[in-house]
Amino acid sequence: MKTFETRGPVDAARNYVVKRTTELADFVNRVKQGRYIVIFAPRQTGKTTFFRWALDALADEEITYFPIQLDFEEYKNVSPDDFYYYLQKDIHKEIESVFEKRDETLFHNLNQFLENTKITNHVSMREFFEELANLLKHQRLVIVIDEFDGIPQIVVRDFLHSLRRIYLSDVEARCPFSLGIVGVKSITQLNYDRSTSPINIQDEFALPNFTLEQVQELLAEYTEAVGQPFAAEVIEVLHKQTAGQPFLVNRFAQILTEELDIPKTECIEMAHFSEAHTQLLREQNVNIQHLITNIRKHPRFETLLMGIVSRDRGVDFNLDNEFISELATYGILGEGADGMCEVVNPIYQYRIMKAFQPVINGLECEYFPEDAETDFLDYLTFDGQIRLQPLLDNFQSFIARVGYRILQVPETPKEFVGQYLLFAYLEQFVRLVHGRMYLEVQAGRGRMDLLILHNLRKYIVETKIWEGERSYTAGKKQLAAYMRLEEAVEGYYIVFDHRQNPVPRTETETFTDLTIRSYVIPVVQEPPSQVVIDKGGN
Repeated sequence: MKTFETRGPVDAARNYVVKRTTELADFVNRVKQGRYIVIFAPRQTGKTTFFRWALDALADEEITYFPIQLDFEEYKNVSPDDFYYYLQKDIHKEIESVFEKRDETLFHNLNQFLENTKITNHVSMREFFEELANLLKHQRLVIVIDEFDGIPQIVVRDFLHSLRRIYLSDVEARCPFSLGIVGVKSITQLNYDRSTSPINIQDEFALPNFTLEQVQELLAEYTEAVGQPFAAEVIEVLHKQTAGQPFLVNRFAQILTEELDIPKTECIEMAHFSEAHTQLLREQNVNIQHLITNIRKHPRFETLLMGIVSRDRGVDFNLDNEFISELATYGILGEGADGMCEVVNPIYQYRIMKAFQPVINGLECEYFPEDAETDFLDYLTFDGQIRLQPLLDNFQSFIARVGYRILQVPETPKEFVGQYLLFAYLEQFVRLVHGRMYLEVQAGRGRMDLLILHNLRKYIVETKIWEGERSYTAGKKQLAAYMRLEEAVEGYYIVFDHRQNPVPRTETETFTDLTIRSYVIPVVQEPPSQVVIDKGGN
C-alpha cells in the first residue's frame, strides 16, 4: 500500500506523488537545448526527487543522453586533492551504473580511461570531460549535481570557471552537454569571493510549491487507491495553511490518513483537519526544526520577521539585503504580489511566533486583578460558549495594570511585546477550554488573524501595530471583508499603540450583518523616570 512520504525522495511505486508534468517538460526542454541549469531552493521541497525523475525522462528521448547524478553533500570539509579524487570516483561509479541499467557492458577503451585517468584539479577535470566526450561517441552527457553548496569553498571558483569554459565550447562537442546544479544556497551566497560570478551563463530554474490543483491531484490518488474521500473544503484549507510546501502537504496527509484512525469509510472533514492541524502546530519534525534553527541564526531575524507581519508599511523584498536573502533561501520569506516580503505560509508564521515567545513572560499571575475572584473559566457561558469580548476587555485592563513591567518581559523586543502577550494570553485560555487556535495570513501586510475554534463556533481576532488613523480604519474594513468570507458575525480588532502619548480606545460598531469590537491599547515605551532624593536636603 502506498504512503505519503516526508523522510526523503519519493518513489511513485511506493508513495503518492505529484507528478509535476509541466515542470518536468520545461526542464527536459532546457536540457535538449544544452543549458547549464541552476536551482537553489529550500530543503524538503522535492528537488532531489524532481531531478531523478528528470534524468529518467531523458531515457525516453530519441537522442541518446547519458545522464548521471552526483552529490556534493559530503565534500564540504575535504581538501582540494580529496575533492577531485572523490569526484573522479563518483563519476566512474555513475557511468558504470548507467551501463548496468541499460544491460550493457562497459566497453574496453572507456573502462581503461576511467581506471587510469585521474582528476587532480579543475583543469584536469575539463580535460577529463573532453576525452570522455570522444569515448561516449554520439551520446550527450548530462550531469545533475545535488547538494552543490557542499562544495569546498577553496575549489568553487576554479571549478565554476572550468564549467564556464566547457559551456562556451562548441555545443556539439560539449561535455557535459547539459548540467544541473542543485542546492540550498545560490552560487552568489557561497562566498567564493566578491567578484563577478564565474558561471554567469547559468539558466535559473524555479521549482515552486504545489498548486491547489496539484494538492487535489495528490489526494485524489489516495482516494482512488483507498476509497476515502477528502471534503473539498479540507483540501482548500490544507493548501492555504501550507501554501503548497511539499513537506507540510505530505505531513498533513500522513496525519489525516495514517495517525488519526479515521475509519476509511468516512469522509475526511474539517473536524479531522482541525485535529491534524493542531498536531502539526505543536509537534517537532525535521522541517520545523530546520525552520527554528534558521530563524535563530541571527538576532536581526526576529525584528525583521515580526516587522513584516505586524506593520502595514511592509518590507521591500530586496534580495540584495543579506538578511532577506538568507531567510528567502531557507524558504521562510517570499515575495508578495506587491513586491513586499511575506512569511510563506501561516504554519511557519505560527511557529515563528511560538519560537520567539518567552516560555514564561513573568506576568501570567497578573492576568486578573488581585481582588477579583476571576479566572479563565469565567469567560465561558453556562452552555459552554466563549465570552470573547469580556475576555479581551480584561486583556486591555491587564496591559494597563502591568504598565512599564511589560518592558521587563525577557528577550522580547519592546515593539512586539503586545502581540507576544496577547498570543500567550489567548493560547493559555484556548488550551484550558479545549479549543483550537491558529493563524490565517490574509492578503495585505501587517496583519495577523487569530482564528479560535470552540464548540463549532469560530472567533476572529485581528492584531496589528498602530500606524495612523487611516491604517486603523482600513484594518477594520479588511477584518469585515474577512469575516464575511468566513461567515463569522463577531470580529475583534486589537491595535497596539507605541507612540509616546497614546490614547486608549474601545469601540463597538454594528453593521448590517456583523459586529466589530475594536481596541487601541497603549504600550508603555519606557519605565517612569527615577527621582533621586538627596538625604542631606539638597
